Amino acid sequence: MDFQIGLLLVQDGIVNGAVYGLMGLALVLVFSVTRVIFIPQGELVAFAALSMAALHTGGVPRALWLLLVLGVITLLVEVWRHRRGAEVDWTSTLVWTVAFPVVAGALVLLKPASLALQALTTLLVVTPLGPLLYRLAYRPLVDATVLMLLIVSVALHGVLVGMGLLFFGAEGSRTPTFSDLRMDLGGLAITGQSLVVLAVTLVLVIAMFRFFERTMMGKALRATAMNRVGARLMGIPTGLSGDLSFALAGLIGAVSGLLIGPLTTVYYDTGFLIGLKGFVAAIIGGMASYPAALGGALLVGQLESFSSFWASAFKEVLVFTLIIPVLWWRSLHSHHVEEEE
Repeated sequence: MDFQIGLLLVQDGIVNGAVYGLMGLALVLVFSVTRVIFIPQGELVAFAALSMAALHTGGVPRALWLLLVLGVITLLVEVWRHRRGAEVDWTSTLVWTVAFPVVAGALVLLKPASLALQALTTLLVVTPLGPLLYRLAYRPLVDATVLMLLIVSVALHGVLVGMGLLFFGAEGSRTPTFSDLRMDLGGLAITGQSLVVLAVTLVLVIAMFRFFERTMMGKALRATAMNRVGARLMGIPTGLSGDLSFALAGLIGAVSGLLIGPLTTVYYDTGFLIGLKGFVAAIIGGMASYPAALGGALLVGQLESFSSFWASAFKEVLVFTLIIPVLWWRSLHSHHVEEEE
């Protein structure tokens, strides 16, 4: 391996690590607020990439039907809860169950021709799936143990993978690049899509940090993540915090799908491996630290890139084996803390 090949591998590792970093941020966010290890995060990535491909060919993304069905079911559940005397926030309910599906459906019917409108439509189709899945699958188990929530996540992952096969079929799809720019920098070929991935990731990371530091909703999420009981006693609606965290996870998943669609062929089950690598990054961050999760994602990206050169048949094994020394080190330096609820 010469120096130029090494630079190419580093570049690939940084680009892949940026996507894994987004996955890691979403997993840390959801877990810190709701204690849910959101395994189906990867399925949102695949749904976004495949929906974008369907829109680009003039078709209707099948994920839209999933959004409409989940919206109707969630609305019926909220009506039933209201009739049983439960307090329902109708504003947020109507936003997720009516407004988003209607706007997304209208944009799909208009058959957007530009990549920008197709990307916006994809975001509107995939992002609401996060809070809708939370309300249907996780909110009824809000006081369950982490293990029970993990079992629900595994089951939900299986259901969504099956739906992905039903909706999109077994054939893969690839979307057009957002930039056709090509540069040669000291013998290193840099593509416009790689720069788009890095730029969007940087913007999202900065926006998330500013959101958590400067806005009331962000501070409410941080309070819920630190102490859910205390946040509830201070009047913070922890149920809406779950909605918001899953909405951000859905947005991050949709953006990640748009970013990887031009880089690789995406199949209905591609998101699972991407989500697992994001999970490794989140574990490196202790499922609590966003900067550490980003650093772990870059490490995962570099390990995967160089493994594909030296031992391509074992690159996935090497990446997932990284979790073993991390867990061993954390077991030596962490103290067991009983759950508050």
